[in-house]
Amino acid sequence: MEHYLLGYLAAFALGAVIGSFLNVVILRLPQQGASVVFPASHCPQCRTPLFWYENIPIVSYLLLRGKCSHCGVSISLQYPVVELLTGLMAMAVLARFGPTPTAAVFFLFCAALITIIWIDIHHQIIPDLISLPGIGIGFLFSFVSSFIGWQDSLLGLLAGGGFFYLISLGYYLIRKQEGLGGGDIKLLAMLGAFLGWQSLLFIIFASSVTGSIAGLIAMRSQKKGGSTRIPFGPFLAVSGLAYLFFRPQINDLFLLYLNTLS
Repeated sequence: MEHYLLGYLAAFALGAVIGSFLNVVILRLPQQGASVVFPASHCPQCRTPLFWYENIPIVSYLLLRGKCSHCGVSISLQYPVVELLTGLMAMAVLARFGPTPTAAVFFLFCAALITIIWIDIHHQIIPDLISLPGIGIGFLFSFVSSFIGWQDSLLGLLAGGGFFYLISLGYYLIRKQEGLGGGDIKLLAMLGAFLGWQSLLFIIFASSVTGSIAGLIAMRSQKKGGSTRIPFGPFLAVSGLAYLFFRPQINDLFLLYLNTLS
């Protein structure tokens, strides 16, 4: 029991450290020409480099009480939240897949989705630098994965990318408005490559329901009516994470629903 506890604590600590790096990626990747490596971590406001003890995931935010020790400006709550979520994702893939290469690859998948969620929230874009390599990695991983076979992965990326591109194109031709953005379509292809074509029905359904609810709330609060826009990528990503960790339960519910119809 103690051995497993130490393993989960180590996974959480490693995940939180990687989450700290993800915060840098989230901040700098959308910036034209910015490096995610240089310069070293610094306060976004006063640009003062951080000491090592100011850069400890989660802990430093609590010790600093959410403020820069140099200029006193508030530090975004995003930083500890991303670190916490990434740490929890590391524990979750360890619990789901054990200490295996599959767990390591799916942790990278989760880290990519966390990054996409926050970038899309801030900028309403999904960087090709994440989604396009993700499509290739997901497909290559399927040849050695115990989660899905390469045929399911290939169908997943083709359906996620090609089929929904045609739907989006048809919507644009009919309504003269953009439906799914290009970034969303590439993200769907990436999700299909990692999770298989079977995941897409759930991902589309769950993200559409949650996205519609969020859209109605945004329409009421922003008072912009039909011109209200919210990023759809986070809903796709969260639905993909739900399928990754709860695939057996989701499939059982789907079969139960089909049995009720027969």
